[in-house]
Amino acid sequence: MTNTRTIRDPEQRKKDLLARLAEEVDIWVASASADGTPYLVPLAFHWDGTDIWLCTRLTNPTGRNLRTGGRARLSLGHTRDVVLIDGEVTTLSVGDVPTAAIEEFAAKCGWDPRNSGPAYGWFRVRPTAVEAWHEEPELAGRHLMRDGAWVV
Repeated sequence: MTNTRTIRDPEQRKKDLLARLAEEVDIWVASASADGTPYLVPLAFHWDGTDIWLCTRLTNPTGRNLRTGGRARLSLGHTRDVVLIDGEVTTLSVGDVPTAAIEEFAAKCGWDPRNSGPAYGWFRVRPTAVEAWHEEPELAGRHLMRDGAWVV
């Protein structure tokens, strides 16, 4: 297969990434249990410009892993248009989540978790590392964030 895409510079990759975070509704969430068992699921999300907000049941594997592990890897796209986001996770009750984050999540995703009962918890993912690339020619320069700071 021949790559016919133009190789993007890091600034364009960041612009594309931020547009995807604003527009896409679901994100892949990878977490691990205390014994290292991996778990991968898609979840609805909201990006507020600083944090990624997720909501899921506290008792399912993802909810347990996020709550106890404190870290997650998130992914957008397919194998030829990759975004990987590593982040630190904070678990919050609905009363501790900014109202704007909940309302924007509900508007974007078409689901308001406040109507689904107390079994749901909120997870704030603060990105610590971000990578983005289109296929092999873009592997160089794929790191857009390191140690929680944009490098672009």
